[in-house]
Amino acid sequence: MELKRCPWCESDPLLREYHDAEWGARQLHDDRGQFEFLTLEAMQCGLSWLTVLRKREAMRAAFDGFDPAVIAGYGEEKLGALMEAPGIIHCAGKLRAMVNNARRFLDIAAEHGSFDAWFWAFTGGKTLIYPENMKRMPAKNALSERISAELKKRGFKYLGPVVVYSHMQAVGMINDHSPECFLCGRLGGETVD
Repeated sequence: MELKRCPWCESDPLLREYHDAEWGARQLHDDRGQFEFLTLEAMQCGLSWLTVLRKREAMRAAFDGFDPAVIAGYGEEKLGALMEAPGIIHCAGKLRAMVNNARRFLDIAAEHGSFDAWFWAFTGGKTLIYPENMKRMPAKNALSERISAELKKRGFKYLGPVVVYSHMQAVGMINDHSPECFLCGRLGGETVD
């Protein structure tokens, strides 16, 4: 019997693989993983998620495994080299934002013990389920707007409420799997009215 999945991932094997193994398939509680997803989500602005997934391994290699401590030290020479690196997204603004965000990310980690602890505190460590999302998945919500505003206040770039909402879905903070999807009930969660 073939597994039922969320309709958005059925058009490409790479999307299906990402959906099955990562997107809301578990609660992610790893700072480097959190930074990788924040960076990938920011890189997506104006592009399709499939484009980002196709370039992910090249970006992982070019960006030192998405290690925020290493990326925070990137200077102009490294940024220039990245603009020539094969297989990655070549947008100077996004690359500069990545370096800036790595520095801000480390600030939050130093202040709260980890970025993950700070981020998940917005839901008390729980996965949230919004029943209305089962009918029509939104691009953002009040919580993503609140987190985005806090990130902006702390100096982050390219992390508006839509990007933050996508991040929340990816790391399992919001369970937006469609009701027929085999992953819908895996994380459980707390229903929000």
